[in-house]
Amino acid sequence: MNQELAEVIGTAARAARDKMGLTQAEVAERIQLTPLVYSRLERGKMLPSVPSLVRLCAALHLSPEEALGFSPRKARAGKKGGGGPDDETLQRLLYISRRLEADQLTALLGVATAMLRR
Repeated sequence: MNQELAEVIGTAARAARDKMGLTQAEVAERIQLTPLVYSRLERGKMLPSVPSLVRLCAALHLSPEEALGFSPRKARAGKKGGGGPDDETLQRLLYISRRLEADQLTALLGVATAMLRR
């Protein structure tokens, strides 16, 4: 598991849930998870499956970019110097990723995570 990504998703989920005034149990029911599992997700102790992440984003009116920590501010700032990717590149990656099957998207996430570790 990628701990940093799990924490990013959990933090985004909690912020969106708080903004909507929902309880963890209410969100868990909406995304078809048990409250205990949802609590672990929100605390950054687990990564959601791709279908669960999709349901989470829909239930909390959260864009996948926000859930994964790709806010426009962070994308422009870049992670390791060089200015980071531009909006057009990120939009193209998002366009491609939306057309992938779940196992392909999981593989893409794995490759991207490995690239961050270099």
